[in-house]
Amino acid sequence: MTAKTILITGASRGIGAAAARLLGSQGHRLAVAARSLDALAALAEEINAGPGEAIALQCDVSNAADVAQAVSETVQRYGRLDVLVNNAGLIEPIAHIADIDPAAWSQVVDVNTKGVFYGLRYAIPPMLEQGGGTVINISSGAATKALEGWSHYCATKAAVLSLTRCAHVEYGDRGITVVGMSPGTVATDMQHAIRQSGINPVSQLDPDAHIPPDWAARAIAYLCTDAAREFAGTDFSIKTDEGRARVGLPPRNRDS
Repeated sequence: MTAKTILITGASRGIGAAAARLLGSQGHRLAVAARSLDALAALAEEINAGPGEAIALQCDVSNAADVAQAVSETVQRYGRLDVLVNNAGLIEPIAHIADIDPAAWSQVVDVNTKGVFYGLRYAIPPMLEQGGGTVINISSGAATKALEGWSHYCATKAAVLSLTRCAHVEYGDRGITVVGMSPGTVATDMQHAIRQSGINPVSQLDPDAHIPPDWAARAIAYLCTDAAREFAGTDFSIKTDEGRARVGLPPRNRDS
């Protein structure tokens, strides 16, 4: 596809870093954002050594001013913003509602929900001005399920799905494609925390059950194309064989 300008939050590791590497290898212009610039330096250097281009931006998505600045710096550097990937997210601490620290619970809300809202809030205006754009919100099956110990994660991912739907209603007919991407369980650092918690069936999954971050990255790259319009206002899932086929991934292992 034609080179696009793409801003990715939570890009220092996991799905965000994998997506940045893949999109950089495809020749896109990237702004990789995370709380720590040090963690992004090597990633940006790696992308700039290939066909892509990247700038590293310090951004705490729970801070509206940080998100506004990240969008502004991306537009200033590249002249436009074609895609925002709202990827930054937290799941720790995993605990029952009556046991969890309220401040920690609130921090997950600030990152997982407010961070997505801030991204939409500040990315949509320049996208409207240039005639269109795409926002990809990283979603989860937790958006529609209740999982023990995950009250903050389930609640925030349900909120993200609602934000995807609302943004589509408000801007879908104005050239803005807003779509969620639900990858299933992915082999990232988040899985280590889940496994250590010992709470709910997800913590008991064999490590081989999780897909690699590269697979989630391929789904993100797919949604950076016009193909995303078919799923606007919904969550596109690679937990199904149909979704995996569209992205070019193998079908699920039904024996696992």
